[in-house]
Amino acid sequence: MSKPWHIRRDAGGLTLSRQPVAQFDVSASAGFPPLRMLRLAQMIRQDMWRRLQGLRGFSPVVQVRRGDDGLCVTAGGAVAGRFPKAHTEAQIDALLHDPALRARWQRCALLTHGKVLV
Repeated sequence: MSKPWHIRRDAGGLTLSRQPVAQFDVSASAGFPPLRMLRLAQMIRQDMWRRLQGLRGFSPVVQVRRGDDGLCVTAGGAVAGRFPKAHTEAQIDALLHDPALRARWQRCALLTHGKVLV
């Protein structure tokens, strides 16, 4: 049986993490237009896990915050043990800025009736 994902919501957005307390040992950020925050976080988490599943002790975290111009996403997570931080952050940054992935995420997380859904 798999462990549940923890979703912490507040007035500014949400955080999706495997652990009850989210921790960023490694991270990268990117901006997005207004989208459904939870759906966006889930898709980014899934693709980040696929890309970094070989990183031993990796526990993904995706934080989505509302801003004036849309959403700010910080993706990364905690890593148990030593790891190549600069290389890992570059991989996450490349994932967040991949045009094909961004197009799929945005298509799947579109807003419904102009509402910001979480």
